Amino acid sequence: MLEAVDLSCARSGKTILSQVNFELRSGEVLAVLGTNGAGKSTLLGTLAGELSASAGQVRLAGRPLAQWPVGELATRLAVLPQSSSLAFAFTAEEVVAMSRMPHDTGLLTDRRIVSEAMRAADVTHLAGRSYLKLSGGERQRVHLARVMAQIWETPGACLIMDEPTASLDLAHQQLILEQAQRIAAGGGAVLVVLHDLNLAARYAHRILLLDRGEVVALGTPWNVLQAERIGEVFAVAVQVTRHPAQDSPLIII
Repeated sequence: MLEAVDLSCARSGKTILSQVNFELRSGEVLAVLGTNGAGKSTLLGTLAGELSASAGQVRLAGRPLAQWPVGELATRLAVLPQSSSLAFAFTAEEVVAMSRMPHDTGLLTDRRIVSEAMRAADVTHLAGRSYLKLSGGERQRVHLARVMAQIWETPGACLIMDEPTASLDLAHQQLILEQAQRIAAGGGAVLVVLHDLNLAARYAHRILLLDRGEVVALGTPWNVLQAERIGEVFAVAVQVTRHPAQDSPLIII
């Protein structure tokens, strides 16, 4: 679905990404892990078309990203950044509804999708409240509803999320990653940057591990999250065991 082909990125003469190759597949959640400065946010920005690559190419459905008309691309690719700001007092529902602008599905369908996305993100009760008066976690969930509504019922759509759990409590961290799995189960694909190795192990089908701008591992959680590799990349000693309630690694520091 979404491919990075020999992708490199440099800023002010410094290499941030070096020959990154992978494909985000239909039906999967792919977690991107790495230390601060590893190139995770640069990778996401380049995949989203917000940053220019110094070499290589990004393709969506086999087509170079630059060749997609902006409106059509917006129906197939949604991005949830680390933080979003609005200067006007839109209601939460209006913020979510903005995401339907690229679509021509009609008012009734758009209203239904906005309602369903808000319910999925647990923000229905915030619908009439001013976005400016919401807490950080509430704003993040409103934007989750917005990007979900943007690709709701769109076959083969991709969602990119940059550290979406950072400002959320435990229950809503689970909610946002469960919604990622729901999108994947419906035939979409989700790429998400995470810092919590255990969340990645639990919710991702595959993990891409970045270190100093290079892919050092790509595979299942069991293949990637090995104690020796974690120690080398994150400079911390860990133990890796089996989660007592499910078949996924559990990382103990």
